[in-house]
Amino acid sequence: MPVYKIAGLNVGFEPQHDMLRKRSEKYICDEKADFNIGFTENLMEHQLTLYKDVPESELEYLWMGTAFNVKLLEYNGMFLHSSTVVVDGVAYSFSAPCGTGKSTHTSLWLELFGDKAFILNDDKAAYRCIDGKYYAFGTPFSGKHDINVDTSAILGGICFIEQAEENSIERMNIDDAVPLLFSQTLRPSNVKRTMMLCDFIDELIKNIPVYKLRCNMDIEAAEIAYEAMSKLKGND
Repeated sequence: MPVYKIAGLNVGFEPQHDMLRKRSEKYICDEKADFNIGFTENLMEHQLTLYKDVPESELEYLWMGTAFNVKLLEYNGMFLHSSTVVVDGVAYSFSAPCGTGKSTHTSLWLELFGDKAFILNDDKAAYRCIDGKYYAFGTPFSGKHDINVDTSAILGGICFIEQAEENSIERMNIDDAVPLLFSQTLRPSNVKRTMMLCDFIDELIKNIPVYKLRCNMDIEAAEIAYEAMSKLKGND
């Protein structure tokens, strides 16, 4: 069984379709698996019953991403539905419901910073706390455009986006930030894993600043977001 290093974890799984196989290729490694994830024929039949209009290749890819992110909770981690950009080695995640403009906003950072910036993951960045520091990781589970890089960066901040005519940014308080974090990640049905997620988010917001950005699609939005978030980075 092939093994893939994803978010610093060695994950064994056997892709059955090209979508998962091709998107995972750059993460392959020759190390022993920390855990394996299996996708059986019975499971595929069950998924096809639930999602009749979704191709098998896409179902496998989506299910594997969900299965990985469930296991991630056991390794002091979680994923956030976000577009995550890296500038000068620091990752900044922008999250919001689909269609709000996460990817459009991070594309402004690429325009602003040029070669100093890259998109780490355009849909589901993985976070882990390792030796007391929070990192964002690229993963092969990165949405329809498959934009991701097999690397990690110190997590500097998380920002929730709202569309607005004028650009403004503010740091959120804990009570307002927690529901938004829960709304844009996996909510497990298993009680034990739910407690793991609660504990991780509780520590995350003590160490990583969370912001609300009201923005239009002018490059000024990237400028004010970077100015605020880079001044008060997490992990400092």
